[in-house]
Amino acid sequence: MIEATEFWNQLKQHVSLFSGVPDSTFGRSYNALAEDPDVRFVPAVREDSALGIASAAAFAGERGAVVMQNSGIGNVVNALTSFNLVYNVPALLVIGWRGYLGADRDAPEHAVMGEKSAAILDVLGVPNAVLDESSWQAQVDDLIGRMDVEQSPVALFVPPGVLRA
Repeated sequence: MIEATEFWNQLKQHVSLFSGVPDSTFGRSYNALAEDPDVRFVPAVREDSALGIASAAAFAGERGAVVMQNSGIGNVVNALTSFNLVYNVPALLVIGWRGYLGADRDAPEHAVMGEKSAAILDVLGVPNAVLDESSWQAQVDDLIGRMDVEQSPVALFVPPGVLRA
């Protein structure tokens, strides 16, 4: 497991503005981020709104991140394809992965999106990775580097139980 405060502190070194929609995959660690006095966090009612908020950071020469559940990928497809990917607006998507490794590990309503989440981002050409407990800091640095070089959104999937609040 990765300590949530350590994870968020690593992201705070790269990202100046966070927005998001609560996700039970992150559990209390989401609240810790949202309530951190050292974080500019703007709550959103939908994932596409959070992406718009986080994308605004790019226009100020900063980096923004969206914290969301993978079911929200359906809500961000249009924003990604008609804005971020067309106009090269970078944003980091930190995605809690409900339905990871199949429905037997989660509620059945997360089975389809759980299975297809990474494939949807692959089809869109959004670089993505699954948080690896042994090399997560390098993964974060790599994704941020790709985001900066490609001026593209990138995504980091966080499987259930990887972050400990």
